[in-house]
Amino acid sequence: MPSPSPDTFGQADDSFWLFGYGSLLWKPPPHFDQRVPGYIEGYVRRFWQASEDHRGTPSAPGRVLTLIDRAHWDTLTDHHEPPERVWGAAYHIPAAKVAEVREYLDIREINGYSIQFTPFHPAPFVTSISSLPTTPAHSSTRSITASTTIFAKPEKQGQAINCLVYIGLPSNPQFLGPQDPDALARHILKSQGPSGENREYLFLLEKCLLELSRDSGDKHVSDLVRRCKEIEAVAQTQAEGDEDGGDGAEQTQVPVGESLHIDGSSEQPEEVEK
Repeated sequence: MPSPSPDTFGQADDSFWLFGYGSLLWKPPPHFDQRVPGYIEGYVRRFWQASEDHRGTPSAPGRVLTLIDRAHWDTLTDHHEPPERVWGAAYHIPAAKVAEVREYLDIREINGYSIQFTPFHPAPFVTSISSLPTTPAHSSTRSITASTTIFAKPEKQGQAINCLVYIGLPSNPQFLGPQDPDALARHILKSQGPSGENREYLFLLEKCLLELSRDSGDKHVSDLVRRCKEIEAVAQTQAEGDEDGGDGAEQTQVPVGESLHIDGSSEQPEEVEK
């Protein structure tokens, strides 16, 4: 499938599709009229991209997602074996809104991300509806929650769709490469930025992935979630022990977070896509 020009993609024939594999799953782009669950192939999803603008700061970068070409990943040493497919969601943008959405995405993805094109395969269970929920005219985004209906036209089922995707290539300065999973989990737990806590990004990602399909889980993501929760549990136990008159042993410096929430307000700092 040939790669079109990024500057003209979708503007003439209403074919602008965007693939989201990270924060776009719960904070999608504005003006989409279809959201289709499915997958791409030939890539590996990893928390190997530094975030200085959303889930971290320039002095203390957080960790967010990128995609690594499978052939390049095969040359690296990793702790997790990836699935054959990277699950996510494709969003269709009407031609009249392409220029506006592209400007929005280029700002949102400015921290080390480049444009590529890849075939996207819709999930076989996609359903159709007649209309979308109304969104206030002033809102720049809408949130996706567990109860959201999946939007898609039946004629796209079974057909590969050429999608634009933002990827932090290994050549970009924010790409970190393989990391020890335990150290990565601890780093995620202590990081936060204008878009919120880094742990929220990780936990929302796993939740969204598990809701896409029975086959859409990601062991890399779920292992990091497990490690983070275990570290938080130890910190909580130590904190409770100190309150009860414990021995004063040094505590693990990891914040015990509050319950997660999804804020769809247009005033919230725009999330970076991985």
